[in-house]
Amino acid sequence: MRSGELAMLAGVSTDTLRHYEGLGVLARPRRTAAGYRLYPADAVQRVQLVRRALAASKLEQIDRRLEELLLLRKNLAELLATWDDRLEHTPQGERAGLLEMLPGSIRPPSRKGIKR
Repeated sequence: MRSGELAMLAGVSTDTLRHYEGLGVLARPRRTAAGYRLYPADAVQRVQLVRRALAASKLEQIDRRLEELLLLRKNLAELLATWDDRLEHTPQGERAGLLEMLPGSIRPPSRKGIKR
């Protein structure tokens, strides 16, 4: 079958077929005298297998990223709870000092040398 028919049956574009050939996951087909690609009948199943494998790989990457983000969310929630607790147990007049304790915090500008 020619590439247009294979692409239609497999649910991909002809560009995708050429891409799969370039990756080496789809065997290079025979060619007609006019240069048309001729694929065997089992190429449909091969292309569909490649599509499923690529989708599964992407899903695994998404799953890993989601796990990382959920762990980050949990860690941030714990950190926020810790700082909320510290804020609650810090006297009103001393709360500004908590900002200076935050890692990477922006410290207020120095008042040194300012005349009043």
